Amino acid sequence: MTPDERRAIEADVTRLIHAYTWANDDADWHACAALYTKDALFRRPSGGDPVRGRDAILEGFLARPARAQRHTIANVLVDVVDENTARARSVIVLYMGNSVGDGGLPVQDAKSPLIGTFTDLVVRTDEGWRFAERIGSLDFRP
Repeated sequence: MTPDERRAIEADVTRLIHAYTWANDDADWHACAALYTKDALFRRPSGGDPVRGRDAILEGFLARPARAQRHTIANVLVDVVDENTARARSVIVLYMGNSVGDGGLPVQDAKSPLIGTFTDLVVRTDEGWRFAERIGSLDFRP
């Protein structure tokens, strides 16, 4: 693999992580789930049992109560394993709150922000780069 090919994979995986973040903040759960492989493993940073499979991941997203949220992803580090596999780590900061009835800015939740880490296994598929594993954890208690 050439250095240019490695950098291209790093950029593609970083873009996947950012696309997921924007879809999540837009509450576009179908777009979020589509970024996983059909048999992916996902665990939210807030914990709970891991969820296996794109359909189950989508079901979990659809079951979430509505909230105002904004994720910030930082310190993305991609390690290319081979031309079809990469591992990535990133820091996540989640600001959340409740929408207000008058259409104004949401009120920030007292538990916000939450700070955690995602550890990802990413694979190249016919659909493009997708999460095969996305394991979240919190770095500080709320």
